Amino acid sequence: MEFDTVTISRLITAMTLIFHIVFATLGVGVPLFISLAEFIGIRKKDKHYELLAKRWSRGFVISVAIGVVTGTAIALQLSLVWPNFMQLAGNVIALPLFMEVFAFFFEAIFLGIYLYTWDRFKSKYTHWLISIPVIIGAGMSAVFISTVNSFMNSPSGFTMENGEFSAVNPLEAMLNPSTPTRVFHVLGGSYLTVAAILAAIAAFALLRKKGAAEYHKKALEMTVISMFVFSVVTALGGDLSAKYLAKHQTEKLAAAEWHFETKGNADLVLFGWLNEDNEVVGAIRVPGFLSFLAHGDFTSEVIGLEATPEGERPPLIIHYLFDLMVIIGFFLLAVSFLYLVLSRFKRWDVHNKFILWLLALGGPLAMLAVEFGWLFAELGRQPWILRGYMTVEEAATKSPYIVHMFFLFLALYVVLGTLFILTLRKLFKDNPVELDLEKHYPELSKGDKK
Repeated sequence: MEFDTVTISRLITAMTLIFHIVFATLGVGVPLFISLAEFIGIRKKDKHYELLAKRWSRGFVISVAIGVVTGTAIALQLSLVWPNFMQLAGNVIALPLFMEVFAFFFEAIFLGIYLYTWDRFKSKYTHWLISIPVIIGAGMSAVFISTVNSFMNSPSGFTMENGEFSAVNPLEAMLNPSTPTRVFHVLGGSYLTVAAILAAIAAFALLRKKGAAEYHKKALEMTVISMFVFSVVTALGGDLSAKYLAKHQTEKLAAAEWHFETKGNADLVLFGWLNEDNEVVGAIRVPGFLSFLAHGDFTSEVIGLEATPEGERPPLIIHYLFDLMVIIGFFLLAVSFLYLVLSRFKRWDVHNKFILWLLALGGPLAMLAVEFGWLFAELGRQPWILRGYMTVEEAATKSPYIVHMFFLFLALYVVLGTLFILTLRKLFKDNPVELDLEKHYPELSKGDKK
């Protein structure tokens, strides 16, 4: 690999997105589960769920704090690393970027109110209602930033004159053809990932058998039910995304499935490798399923990669990213479904080690699926930064100081990641569930010790 300014620019953006997406996902998904736990606790008059909401909100504040810094770093690296892109499209994406900041402040204001008003209202539902704007603000942040990425994949809302954008319609640019499917998939995937992470924490705690068993079992049940629901939602989002690609970004779907020739009854290709003649070897083929995935018809024609000029084809490595993302999604669906089925039979111990280890594995895998998904989204657009209008090479900075920027961003993320881990360890290891139960709910702590 030649380490020129373009390559290093790509590495900076990849590093930034890989790091930020962790906190962005937590920022979108955790508020929903905080609100859900508190609501169940109020309805059932169950203090375990109330404590779940309180403890999750403590960890959420830390992820929000880190997310603010990493989000700022994304905006900064856009200007520093991709100045030509910002010069061309900055006036188009300015509105969603501003609205994303507004959504964050909206969320932060209500989050502050929510955190400092526990047990201060006569009706507990009043406090719970404050969590709703937090969920909306977090979700809208994801919506607005997703419209920017969608615009880069399917630019619209402007006319091109003398190499510049004119007659810009920001709303049309935001509501471009890929926005609905991308937003749906991003939100569903975020909620699924957070459900899987919270379920993994509860499962791991039960495996360790350190106490508060009832608390962790209730957390596990709630999050696994959510995990199943959002697995189905995310699968639907993935299906809609595939149909969008088949219609609007044929080269991306073809590269993801190593579909080189345009033909009907196209096979879905899983894994395998390419030989020197670009022939697929050692793959699992599902007959006709790519045609069904693309158009809902097993006999329909799917455009092959041959229809795209060679210089505009995405890297074929996205095939593996796509496969891994989909397989992890179905793994989460299968594990959550298995848990729910077994929980209906009293003679089955749904908290046996096998099930708990599967659920504990699901959390890290879910976050990996998010990473694979975003890498697939970004690499699948190559060689374009703005599809059809500007390539990555044209957009990148020519500054010789780009290497210095790389190490500055790397140092920032190392410091932030270390602080995040140390803070969470301090916050929860020094204040375990058992201590919270004894301190705030002594009547529950005795029953929880098993």
